[in-house]
Amino acid sequence: MINNKVFIIAELSANHGGDIEIAKETIRAAKRTGANAIKLQTYKAETMTINSNKDDFVIKGTIWEGRNLYKLYEEAYTPWDWHAELFHTAKKEGLVCFSSPFDKTAVDLLESLNNPIYKIASFEITDIPLIKYIASKGKPIIMSTGIAEYDDIDLAIKTCREAGNNDITVLKCTSSYPAPVEEANLLTMQRFAKDFNVKVGLSDHTLGNTVPVVATALGATVIEKHFILNKAIGGPDASFSLDEKEFTEMVIAVRKAEDALGQESYELTEKQKSGKAFSRSLYIVKDIKKGEVITEKNIKSIRPGFGLHPKYYDKVLGKTINKDVFKGERLSTDMFSL
Repeated sequence: MINNKVFIIAELSANHGGDIEIAKETIRAAKRTGANAIKLQTYKAETMTINSNKDDFVIKGTIWEGRNLYKLYEEAYTPWDWHAELFHTAKKEGLVCFSSPFDKTAVDLLESLNNPIYKIASFEITDIPLIKYIASKGKPIIMSTGIAEYDDIDLAIKTCREAGNNDITVLKCTSSYPAPVEEANLLTMQRFAKDFNVKVGLSDHTLGNTVPVVATALGATVIEKHFILNKAIGGPDASFSLDEKEFTEMVIAVRKAEDALGQESYELTEKQKSGKAFSRSLYIVKDIKKGEVITEKNIKSIRPGFGLHPKYYDKVLGKTINKDVFKGERLSTDMFSL
């Protein structure tokens, strides 16, 4: 979090269409949305998989159905020789720029660029040697949990801590593209905090703002969403990415949710204090002459709230009035003796 605000990350991913100028304009657009950070992915096709047409390397059951893994990553990757310029563009815009590395050589590149945070992608949470190497750099670590079971998360966190790195944020993530809202299971995010004593957040692939807003209410410190300058750019991630208008709306919704959460307090705001005028209090509702007694017929608990507190109602019944009082006057203790 920055100044106790949710840290909002715009994920660039493959949303650059192979054009560095689009990538740089996307960073500038991310700044306009109110995001805090832009995140890259640092890999090459050959650091992710091998170029094979065997059935194991053909994607099944996703929006990339039938695609060859190597060809997909070849299309989607962010060229390594762009990284320095993208980091520089983000710095000029006042955005934090960091990346998800997918092998040790990617970590080495990012270290040369003073990468400030490391993100461990959902599908890399079982790559313990990579996590160990990342943790050894002493930078804050954000990890997604899309395909992780309890033991996977536990081992990844222990690996970080054994390397002396305790700055860990675990993101609830549904590795479905786009992800159905009913599979968000955001209560699990709070479970992460209890089970692993870590900061928590959301890596979101649902459409719209609902899930990020609910995550904010449940204590997310980080929210990550895929961001695209214009969906007409196309590409592997376009269908579940937010454009500038949508991302801006999401940021506004999250910030409003934060404002609504406020803080635990019984203290009233000035507006609430003025609103007490509309509460009930005790008023004279029938003229009473000096020496007469207060009865249910001549006082009543009504609005507004400027008279004696209604808690005294039973105590004042039967009391003798010490001066003439008139309908519409506030009942006050100087009219009788308690």
